[in-house]
Amino acid sequence: MFALESFNQACFLLINATPASSGLMIKLAIFFAKYLILLIPVLLLLMWLWGETTQRERALKVLFSVALALLGNQLIGMLWDHPRPFAIGLGYRFIDHAADPSFPSDHTTIFATTAFAFWLAGKARLGQLLLLLTVLVGLSRIYLGVHWPLDILGGLLLSLPYALAMHAAWPRFGQRVLDGLNRSYRCLLAKPIALGWVKA
Repeated sequence: MFALESFNQACFLLINATPASSGLMIKLAIFFAKYLILLIPVLLLLMWLWGETTQRERALKVLFSVALALLGNQLIGMLWDHPRPFAIGLGYRFIDHAADPSFPSDHTTIFATTAFAFWLAGKARLGQLLLLLTVLVGLSRIYLGVHWPLDILGGLLLSLPYALAMHAAWPRFGQRVLDGLNRSYRCLLAKPIALGWVKA
């Protein structure tokens, strides 16, 4: 365990930015680390409002997969309160962050779970693109000093089981959830639907 921590810390110090690092690189990393994640809810919302039934089902499967992943991460954090690099005074931090458990990275888990969920739902190319973005997000969070490399690797490795679990469970309840949400959506947004602003 000590050797693994030493390896983790050594890898972190190789990636972590310093005050001498490029200001442009730090700004790019902040964009990837903090704001790129907004792409996911925007994508899911677009799929729901203007997509066909198949698109809406994919969006819901992704949403439920991510919810399961975040629940799993919370349980892991409760069982193993691993400190973040700045909490032990190692390296440099360039964005504010609470000193909550570091393992696994929620940002990495959300991106990777979304990628695998889309892949399993028949959108392999979108899944591949999101996996590439996952790596950029994860590396950026190490670069900015808020995560360890093993936090990112853990998020990646845990994401596939989360997505597979939801993919396997979906046939048991997914259609009922989809039908119920479709009815509620058509009732609440009846006027925009009638005006053709969004799909029924």
